[in-house]
Amino acid sequence: MIDRRTLLLAPAMLAADEKKFRVAVVGTEHGHVRGFVNAAAKRPDVEVIGPIPFEDRAKLKGEAVEAVACFASTDRHLEVAKLCASLKLPMMMEKPLATTNEDARAMAALSASAGIPIFVNYETTWYKSHGEVWRFFKEEKAAGKIRKMVAMDGHQGPKEIGTGPEFFSWLTDPVRNGAGALFDFGCYGANLMTWMMDNQKPLRVFASVKQNKPEIYPRVDDEATIIVEYDGAQGIIEGSWNWPFSRKDFEVYGEKAYANAFGGNLVRRRRVNDRVEEAITPADLKPDEADSISYLKAVARGKLKPAGLSSLENNLVATQILVAARDSVKTGRMVSLR
Repeated sequence: MIDRRTLLLAPAMLAADEKKFRVAVVGTEHGHVRGFVNAAAKRPDVEVIGPIPFEDRAKLKGEAVEAVACFASTDRHLEVAKLCASLKLPMMMEKPLATTNEDARAMAALSASAGIPIFVNYETTWYKSHGEVWRFFKEEKAAGKIRKMVAMDGHQGPKEIGTGPEFFSWLTDPVRNGAGALFDFGCYGANLMTWMMDNQKPLRVFASVKQNKPEIYPRVDDEATIIVEYDGAQGIIEGSWNWPFSRKDFEVYGEKAYANAFGGNLVRRRRVNDRVEEAITPADLKPDEADSISYLKAVARGKLKPAGLSSLENNLVATQILVAARDSVKTGRMVSLR
């Protein structure tokens, strides 16, 4: 559990004309909460309140917060969304959106009926490299139609990297997490590919998983490969708890060029007429879109509407891909989505 003194820590200096952005943390099961809190502690314009228990509606209401950052286990996202809808509070949740399509659709319905933004945070949303890949394909239109995408995400494994007991407990639970590496790291590729394909729902999904370390992960997969078929394009998502090191790389190949993102700060690309591949240092993202806290603040204060990688439109499709992948593993068959 996070110490309240850590959550409330922030520099005292603040511009006189700006009110502090008060954001409540609800749920601490997701280990990414520490990164969020540590980043907020360095910002004089942000005050983090909490953690606030799910059931403590009165406390959340009484804290006069502007938004909620949810770090509950994935299966509890809908519960927090209901709470936020009842209080008309914008909600940002840690990835992925849901473990089921039913929960995903219910959250979309709550967002619409309550008139509140509900959106999803991925570490990779704030990668400058991904912004450069998007610009190259969508704005510069240098590569033609997308033909293949490959997403490689993961690390050595939750236990191997020292994941805390609370996070480890639900991450390795097939119900609370939805699966193992299939959902934990498959979600990044599903999110990115849906973004690159303009929220288009794929035709078909096929998946295969393995348990390379059943002595550590007896109830869930630790290795997953998802094949996503589109009209004229294919995506391959490789989510793993077996990489020799942490990685989040994304390759996109078009008719006339490719652009491959390695981590957050490097892109390598090549056009058909280029003699060699070139390395690009991506440009900075816009300030309000550079990190999850800035984005949540901008959304809560009406400067931005959730879009792109964060949006419900994207993540409803991404959830369909993950659920179809899970169904494919169970049946051994390709799952049609159209």
